[in-house]
Amino acid sequence: MLRIDPALHQAIIDHARRDHPDEACGVVAGPAGSDNPVRFIAMENAERSPTFYRFDSMEQLKVWREMDDRDEEPVVIYHSHTATEAYPSRTDISYASEPGAHYVLVSTREPDVTEFRSFRIIDGAVTEEPVEIG
Repeated sequence: MLRIDPALHQAIIDHARRDHPDEACGVVAGPAGSDNPVRFIAMENAERSPTFYRFDSMEQLKVWREMDDRDEEPVVIYHSHTATEAYPSRTDISYASEPGAHYVLVSTREPDVTEFRSFRIIDGAVTEEPVEIG
């Protein structure tokens, strides 16, 4: 189960809406081993695409080093889908390289409906998990 603070939940949704029609992406870091997302980090979609996202390699290196320096890890890795449901694509699954992370997807396909879902992706296997906001 993903437990997330309402402000972080809203920050992810706001980033997804702001970057629409391109996919948005980022991480929420937390203390290593805690499974507690606390620090929101919006990142640039290097692809600037409505159908694909990729972290900029230099920005990702900087963010991951900063997390290491702060004894943090990526608790949530999020991105948006702009025209499809909030479910990992084959590409999303193939790029999922953090087995301990919650992979959050937000669909911005409907302007007044927010679809916010969380998944574990381990060795290509996708498992949806409940999200508790609070």
